[in-house]
Amino acid sequence: MFKRFPNLLAGIAASVAMLVTISVTTVAVASTASADTTAAESKARNYFTNLEVVDQNGQRLNFYDDVLKGKVVAINFIFTNCQGACPLMTKNLTFVRDMMGGEVGKSVHFVSISIDPTRDTPAAMKEFAQTHDADHAGWTWVTGDPDNLAAIVKKLGSYTDDPEAHTTQMLAANVRTAHWTKIAPNVPPKGIVERLNMLIEEDAGN
Repeated sequence: MFKRFPNLLAGIAASVAMLVTISVTTVAVASTASADTTAAESKARNYFTNLEVVDQNGQRLNFYDDVLKGKVVAINFIFTNCQGACPLMTKNLTFVRDMMGGEVGKSVHFVSISIDPTRDTPAAMKEFAQTHDADHAGWTWVTGDPDNLAAIVKKLGSYTDDPEAHTTQMLAANVRTAHWTKIAPNVPPKGIVERLNMLIEEDAGN
């Protein structure tokens, strides 16, 4: 009976060695995944810029780190003196917000970017948002230095010298997965919700 002990001890030693190997491998895989994530974020930060912007409350933000990083976003482009398309786009997004049942600010974030930052002060952005029932947690109204905003809007493919000629096309993205999509202005709120939910679902189980 006692002669079995050496075999038992050898089995325990082998099991411990296996667990150590598995642990080291798991750490190595996690470290590689973390490095890949960091590299992807760095690439995205460099592309979209991390320039300083200002929200409707006067808070200074870094564009990539504070507005985009790790989020599902719906982005539109507005100017506060607009009398036509901008109020309509904003109204559509308020319908989307209401249809998503409190998910705005949690699983999805709205971003409205000024294409006329010289006139669109934070106070003007806040007044526009409040007027259109859109000064909401999880909805960032972006303005700031005109050169910074021009650089950002160019990176997003929506720059124009003439605010009146700005695009009414929206962008939606899961920034973490680098999945970006365009949403045409004639897509109804229900269609926007469906697009955003598809992007949100990419994070399921992660």
